[in-house]
Amino acid sequence: MQLKRRSDPNSHSRFLVVVLAASLASAAASRPARGASDADAPDRPSSDSADTTKQSTRPIDASGATLEDPTTKRASMEFASYSDSDHVTVVTPSIAIGIENTSGASLHATYLVDIVSAASVDIVSTASSRWKEVRHAGTVEAEYKPHDFGVSVGTSVSSEPDYLSYGAHAIVTKDFEEKNWSLFFGYGFSHDVIGRCGDYGSCTPFSVFSRTLERGSFNGGLDFVIDRDSIASITGDVIIENGDQSKPYRYVAMFAPDVAATIPKGASIDLVNQVRLDEKPLEQLPLSRRRLAVTGRYARRLDASTLRLEERVYDDSWGLVASSSDLRWIFDLGRRFAIWPHARFHVQNSVSFWQRAYVSGPAPGWNLPEFRTGDRELGPLWTTEGGFGVKWYLGSNAQPEEWALQLTGDAMYTSFLDDLYLTHRTAVLGALGLEGQF
Repeated sequence: MQLKRRSDPNSHSRFLVVVLAASLASAAASRPARGASDADAPDRPSSDSADTTKQSTRPIDASGATLEDPTTKRASMEFASYSDSDHVTVVTPSIAIGIENTSGASLHATYLVDIVSAASVDIVSTASSRWKEVRHAGTVEAEYKPHDFGVSVGTSVSSEPDYLSYGAHAIVTKDFEEKNWSLFFGYGFSHDVIGRCGDYGSCTPFSVFSRTLERGSFNGGLDFVIDRDSIASITGDVIIENGDQSKPYRYVAMFAPDVAATIPKGASIDLVNQVRLDEKPLEQLPLSRRRLAVTGRYARRLDASTLRLEERVYDDSWGLVASSSDLRWIFDLGRRFAIWPHARFHVQNSVSFWQRAYVSGPAPGWNLPEFRTGDRELGPLWTTEGGFGVKWYLGSNAQPEEWALQLTGDAMYTSFLDDLYLTHRTAVLGALGLEGQF
């Protein structure tokens, strides 16, 4: 069977999820506490005036008294799109719903679809054609926090024709000093099954061919209020992975020792095919990985704007060290609009077994390196990103934030410092979303 030879589709689709999750995490980190001003929204009326406006629509009991609605319902829809110069496109529609109760209970669910189409250099280099794939992913999370102690649990599932992932997590939170600072700790577990499909959509059953990957995630941190206008947080993540993460479609070119030293950065497909050895083995990565990340966030409310800063440092047992810096400055334009510029910079070294041109001995006794990869995301690189966002509040005069329309757009440039085929990649990412509460 002709196998579908490709780069990792998850790296692009999950990138969208990461971007969206990072935005949500940033918003959560800057959520005001103890009366601090709202970091997102323009000035709005007090809760008393809002209550007066809504009184005629609230239910009334037998005595004629107005009853307070104990729940808040939220819903959002988003359409995101990613495209890059390596001929990869991803279209991602998504929905999210939630209900929150004044007792401290809440329930949230999300669902998204990734529609991926690619004819990247990695696919072309293995003489395969453009391929398309669809991924479905969903999450459900419930939380109960009646006072200063809370517990949340959740589950997630992601499915592709050749990949299945499911997992669960739990987080406990404790507030101190009237919510001046909070501690949280969580644990998550996921189980991934990796399979393979052919060029024409026929997939090998998992019972015939599959690899598994198990992941345990420990997460803990501290949220704290600096003053009435500033809040910050620091989070640590430890992730333990066991299993084979090698891609069953990724073949690695091998070279004789004297030839490997002459292969330039960004060598073309034709050049590589001319001078490589006949042997072209599959990728092989280590069967375990230990990851550590520390993230710091800071948000400050100014007169008519909010500044958000984030820094993340990362290290793992494969030798990859990285740093990601993110800045977002949100400006209020009256009570109906908010705009913001966004900037991000990421830099990393390579994993310890990275080689631009891997060396092997001649046939018949191939002397293959134990670990080998063609995934340029494991090599040395840097990425710079810049963009904008606009939010339009569509609700009533009393509560304009009840409905909102949001548009974001970012452009990215990545420089690959020691890789075959590509020396750089440009990409654009945009999203249009509608959200409301009622």
